Amino acid sequence: MHAEIITIGDEILIGQITDTNSKWVAEQLNKIGVSVYQITSIQDDKVHILKAVEEAQANTDIVILTGGLGPTKDDITKHTLATYFGSELKLNEEVEEHIKELFAKMNYPFTEVNRHQALLPIKCTPLKNNYGTASGMWFEDKNKVVVSLPGVPNEMKGLMREQVLPKLQQKYTLPFIIHKTVLTYGMGESMVAAKIETWEDALPSFIKLAYLPSYGRLRLRLSAKGNDKLVLENSLEAEISKLYPLIGNIIIGMDETDSIEASIGKLLTEKKQTLATAESCTGGSIATRITSVAGASAYFVGSIVSYTATIKTQELNVPKELIEKHSVVSGEVAEAMAVGIQQKYKTDYAIATTGNAGPTTDETDKTVGVVFIAIATPNGVYSKEFFYGKPRQKVIERTTNKAFEMLRKELLY
Repeated sequence: MHAEIITIGDEILIGQITDTNSKWVAEQLNKIGVSVYQITSIQDDKVHILKAVEEAQANTDIVILTGGLGPTKDDITKHTLATYFGSELKLNEEVEEHIKELFAKMNYPFTEVNRHQALLPIKCTPLKNNYGTASGMWFEDKNKVVVSLPGVPNEMKGLMREQVLPKLQQKYTLPFIIHKTVLTYGMGESMVAAKIETWEDALPSFIKLAYLPSYGRLRLRLSAKGNDKLVLENSLEAEISKLYPLIGNIIIGMDETDSIEASIGKLLTEKKQTLATAESCTGGSIATRITSVAGASAYFVGSIVSYTATIKTQELNVPKELIEKHSVVSGEVAEAMAVGIQQKYKTDYAIATTGNAGPTTDETDKTVGVVFIAIATPNGVYSKEFFYGKPRQKVIERTTNKAFEMLRKELLY
């Protein structure tokens, strides 16, 4: 069973708002066993809407539209769908009464413009909107379904949860679709692919693998589709267990429940050890991720964003002579920062970062994209140099992820 999601609105196409509706709808459809064939964003134009719906119906079993159901003249979805299905509009008294009740509760006057929202195509099944005035519409045509929903996210979600998803499950016999995502750090996509090639080639036909790379990490998403949920779940678990002998040293856990910062927190808690950070080029990104984990106060003491040389000297006791000799972007300064925060906050471990995130080099002799990461441990301190290129956000994210990777290895080995 396949679906297409169509979002309607010029505001999406000009970048005024971000289309979050499609992402959410796709997730919900997947959960009940409906595969999304395509997601399309189109303008508030009658010809464009008619063409998009016709093409979607030709390719899929279910079409979900969001947007264009407001009371103003630029909201044309309802009228366009009436034309598409050859249906006249008729005042729906139940919808009209619902709108009147909502307006009465808010002490708003009920006008003729608002009454127009109760005009619905005769051929549709109205879907009562408990969260707003725009009624949803359910059309059936040649055993295919077309659903029109308001674009306001909370109204759309309410209608999907309470009416659309249950009606789809009632109408169709749907398979199960289960996703499991393995989270890895510290190895590139091509190298991982080479290590697991034989395993990947032997995957059952009902399991598909997708590589999802991002800065400094790689997610491996396994998707299983079939009619027996238990068989799918057991097969996924069996296949994931086969990955550990191949790349177990870089697996953090499952993306749905684990993160590298949570893994570090667990290790520190088990060891009853503490951590602090001194950040320059990452600007607090590492501390932000650490404190996003509930219970981080048990092991994370604090952080100093020492963005200037003066703060590095004053707050972290980095010698001026060291900075003058090696510059602020150097392994020597990164190590001094790590030791400085470790001693200042009396922690077992410390992370320090310094580098040129760009776009300028801030009068250092290192090019944009060069960073140094230092890890202070109970047994000493060391640093490593990395080059992450451009743009700025890429440098920050990759440095943050690499710092976590380095610390986790220390805690494990």
